[in-house]
Amino acid sequence: METKTITIAGGSGFLGQVLTDYFTKLGHTIYILTRTPKQSNDIYWNAKDLDYWTKTLGETDVLINLTGKSVDCRYTEVNKKLIHDSRIDSTNVLGIAVNLCKNPPKVWLNMSTSTIYEVSYTKEMTEVNGNIGDDFSMNIAKSWEAAFNKTITPKTKHIILRTSIVLGKKGGALIPLKRLTQFGLGGKQWHGKQKVSWIHEIDFARAVSFLIDQNLEGTFNIVAPKPTTNTYLMLTFRKALNIPFGISHPKWLLKIGAKIIGTESELVLKSRNVIPKKLIDEGFYFKYNTIEKAIESLVKS
Repeated sequence: METKTITIAGGSGFLGQVLTDYFTKLGHTIYILTRTPKQSNDIYWNAKDLDYWTKTLGETDVLINLTGKSVDCRYTEVNKKLIHDSRIDSTNVLGIAVNLCKNPPKVWLNMSTSTIYEVSYTKEMTEVNGNIGDDFSMNIAKSWEAAFNKTITPKTKHIILRTSIVLGKKGGALIPLKRLTQFGLGGKQWHGKQKVSWIHEIDFARAVSFLIDQNLEGTFNIVAPKPTTNTYLMLTFRKALNIPFGISHPKWLLKIGAKIIGTESELVLKSRNVIPKKLIDEGFYFKYNTIEKAIESLVKS
């Protein structure tokens, strides 16, 4: 990839840092649109109104939008509205800003989630034949993608990133799962048969870079090629950490525990069986194509 200017909206969190680290090492110039500027390349925005941040887009080759309140919370009516509005408002205002640019970004990658697909234990959900689901989190994903798709940007290509659980050293699901395992609580959750779609942080960044470099557009599942199961996921953590046992968690206990720590049990109870067919068809290869490789690299390095 030739040297580019990349602006990441909502880029101050875990995934934004993963992309910033990766693209900076490749020599690209990175700007972060954030509510809490702390570094020289941070630019303030409130994710819903036009302001001086729009000037940055006129100097941007690639726009990546990661903005959205975390779903790792209780689904109260207040939080549901924040989850919805933070995604839709930011997408809408970015669309307006892109169209105001004399020289707009060449490509705009907008975050989505592989949770958009319905629960599946057997059917592999691809971009073409995956069944779109119907519950709160799935409907948020549908609304988010609809807001993005209705934004017409003639000079800017669109890419939707249906991203799974990202396993990384400094954020995401790895840290709490590692701690559970170290405390002897790393057994299966519920019956353990639920499928888990995941991706290593390096492959997440590499996949985004690949889509840009190959000048692609459309909707892509950003997941590793082999979903695991909850039982095998926790077994892999125990092996990597040399923990001989792990207490399992029944469904009722998971629901109580989720309420205590302020999240929803669906994050571990749903079965996500998602396949990155379009990435594979385009020739992308995964450095971490098995859950063993991914966890080994993250917990022991």
